[in-house]
Amino acid sequence: MRTIAILLVFAVGVFFIGSAMATPAGKNVEYAGGAMGKVVFDGKAHADKGAKCNDCHTKLFTMKKEAKITMADHKSDKFCFNCHDSKKAFGSDGNCAKCHKK
Repeated sequence: MRTIAILLVFAVGVFFIGSAMATPAGKNVEYAGGAMGKVVFDGKAHADKGAKCNDCHTKLFTMKKEAKITMADHKSDKFCFNCHDSKKAFGSDGNCAKCHKK
């Protein structure tokens, strides 16, 4: 019985640690964006459009706060551009300032 209680406490702890590391609604995550300025990811804006964390994480991105996106990626269906393709969501052509902030 004690082993089950310990495993249950451990499982709940893992769940809450994962939740704490996610970008909560109303919070932003900033990434270095080179000469164009930092890239700001707005979790609330994406959630308001119906996006869920698992739509991108593990499929397009790892769960770490890490982004190594090249200019060539802007013309692909990788990373952000899987949705930001001018069909599902605004594309990268001429919209630099929507993501990059100086």
